Amino acid sequence: MTDLSISVVAHGALTAGDVDDLRRLFDQEYLHDFGYWIPNQPYGYAPHDFHVIARSVDSVVGHVGWERRTIGVGHAEVVIAGVGGVLISERARGERLGKRLMTRAAQLMLDAGGIDFGYLGCREEVVPFYKSCGWSRVMAAERSIGRDGLAAEDPPGQPLLVLPIASEISAWPAGTIDLRGRAW
Repeated sequence: MTDLSISVVAHGALTAGDVDDLRRLFDQEYLHDFGYWIPNQPYGYAPHDFHVIARSVDSVVGHVGWERRTIGVGHAEVVIAGVGGVLISERARGERLGKRLMTRAAQLMLDAGGIDFGYLGCREEVVPFYKSCGWSRVMAAERSIGRDGLAAEDPPGQPLLVLPIASEISAWPAGTIDLRGRAW
């Protein structure tokens, strides 16, 4: 894909045009199943502090968002960047754009300082993509606030992945993960 640019926009700095462009990207993929995308609680998930956005000449063609949060893991507290909103438009798939966006997001997390790990949950079929980007799967139960606003707990086995940022993968603690809020 030619004429592609990747930018980083803080959530509070999104312009009305950025929101419209992101809404078009997300609604092309998810409108039928989840309704309209809204920036402050996309499809019932947590919002992002930062948006890594890929643009072609005339539209947004990719996105990765993340939010800094301290979560509980077993008896430890861990500072993570919760990743969500990973989406590449159909016309931009197969160009390795997803990997470029994930690499840029990881560098942004490192540059932000004080983040131990990237963290995400996903569908089983996309686990190989995240592993190819350096993420590792962890096995744990996960507590969160569900998309419906109610407390939720998932048993171990669902796809949960972490990316070492300021800590080594061996430093990820054992135990139940408490997101202390909504997932991304």
